[in-house]
Amino acid sequence: MRKLGILTITLVLMASLFLSACGTNSSGADSKSNEKMLNIFNWSEYLPESVIQKFEKETGIKVNYTTFSSNEEMYAKLSSGNLGYDIAVPTLFFIEMLAKEDMLEKINKDNIPNLKNLDPDFTGTFADPNDEFTVPYLWGAVVIAVNKEIVKKGVKGYDDLFDPEFKNSLVMPEDNRASIGAMLAIKGYPINNTDEKQIEEAGEMLKKLKPNIKAFDGDNPKGLLITGEAKAGIMYSAEAALAKRENPNIEIIFPKEASFLWQDNFVIPKGAPHKENAEKFIDFVLRPEISKEISEAYPYGNPNKEAVKLLSKEIQEEMSIPKDFFERSEYARDVGETTVLYDRIWTEVKQ
Repeated sequence: MRKLGILTITLVLMASLFLSACGTNSSGADSKSNEKMLNIFNWSEYLPESVIQKFEKETGIKVNYTTFSSNEEMYAKLSSGNLGYDIAVPTLFFIEMLAKEDMLEKINKDNIPNLKNLDPDFTGTFADPNDEFTVPYLWGAVVIAVNKEIVKKGVKGYDDLFDPEFKNSLVMPEDNRASIGAMLAIKGYPINNTDEKQIEEAGEMLKKLKPNIKAFDGDNPKGLLITGEAKAGIMYSAEAALAKRENPNIEIIFPKEASFLWQDNFVIPKGAPHKENAEKFIDFVLRPEISKEISEAYPYGNPNKEAVKLLSKEIQEEMSIPKDFFERSEYARDVGETTVLYDRIWTEVKQ
């Protein structure tokens, strides 16, 4: 979990001032209920600018787009009080937390007829069993990517990354659950772990791996891999696929150990000032041709079954995950009070 300090507090205050200028008061109530505006809070490199432009042109709604680099950063901002965000895109286990704390608006499904395009396998999740607060966006897994042109060692799993060949040449996700989870997987422990002893053990392993880690990167981990500054990395599946597009020497490896699966969903934060605009945008994104455009730019798993039908064979292959890997992996879940332990260990690792 990211260590949140002065930088995050500053960003929160800046966002608050910016969105206040957009017509939102401190309580989150919009000064103009029919204002042609939409404030989106999303991961970086996760929504093509072309999609935003098409939505703006068609609807006349101005989109203000702000990014975050971790679920923790997103959660911290939403927890600080409504800053005027109309849409956020958290991962399921953070949606569990947001729902428990009554931080989400119920979605009016009548305003989203394109829900019919979704694959039922991705709805009714553990985070939102009745689909009251969420709409699936994209999903994927944590994988290993290796530049086989400069790596001599054969890599089959996370444990191979401890080899001295990788000294100061690994890029890791800015994600405590994924990074510590990889260490838990090596030991054969559950990834959604609440056992203090096992988590501490995984933390010590991650500290031992640190000499091999060049960078923790939540925004553009593929960059170091593409340029050859990093020999290998643990990253999200589409990041690895995009790296391979730019550098054919990149090999994507589905670890022999268990790994994290994840799904990101649209949510509407409590007190969103432009709720109907948010629902209009979600419906727009669920159009098969728009969802297809998103997957072509960012080849994560797509829960829009009608969009997948429109994708080329090459893109579908980039998005695919082997069945045996899927079956031995786990969706990240909320670990309750144990989150504090993950946070402490992560802080120690990053020092």
